[in-house]
Amino acid sequence: MAQGQAKITSEVPGKDVAKVLQPVLVDLVGLAQNGKQLHWHVRGRYFLPVHERLDVVIDDAREFADTVAERLVALDVPVDGRPATVATTTNLPEVAPGFTSDDKVVGAIVDQLDATIARARTAMEALEETDQVSQDIVIEALRALEKHRWMFAAQLG
Repeated sequence: MAQGQAKITSEVPGKDVAKVLQPVLVDLVGLAQNGKQLHWHVRGRYFLPVHERLDVVIDDAREFADTVAERLVALDVPVDGRPATVATTTNLPEVAPGFTSDDKVVGAIVDQLDATIARARTAMEALEETDQVSQDIVIEALRALEKHRWMFAAQLG
C-alpha cells in the first residue's frame, strides 16, 4: 500500500443490506420488463406520448437496477436478477398480454410504479440505520419513480 493511502474496509453488513435491496432490484428489473411489454403493445389516440414516456421509465428502471446491483456487489454480496427469480419474487402486478388501449396502459404503468415505489419505500426506511449509502440510492430511485407516477397518473384524471 502506498504511503498516505488508508486501507478501505467495509463495516456495512452486506448480507443485511442484501435482504433489503434484493427485492428492490427484482422490482426494478420487473418494472423495466413490464414497461417494455406495455411499450410494445400500446394502442390508441395517445400512442406516441405514452409509448415514448414508457421508454423513459424503462431506462430509469434499468439504470437504478444496475446501480442497486452494483452497490450489493461492492458490498461483496451476489445479486440475482435472472428472469426466473424476478418472476417468482417480484411484488409487481401482472400486465395483460397483447395490444392494450392507451388508457389501460397508463393505468397499468401506474400500478407497476405504485408497487415498485411501495417496496422501495420499505427499503428506504429499513436502510436508515443499516446503510445510508444504500439508502441514498433508494431515495434517488424513489425521486424518479414518483415523478414518473405523477406524470402518468395525471393522465388518468
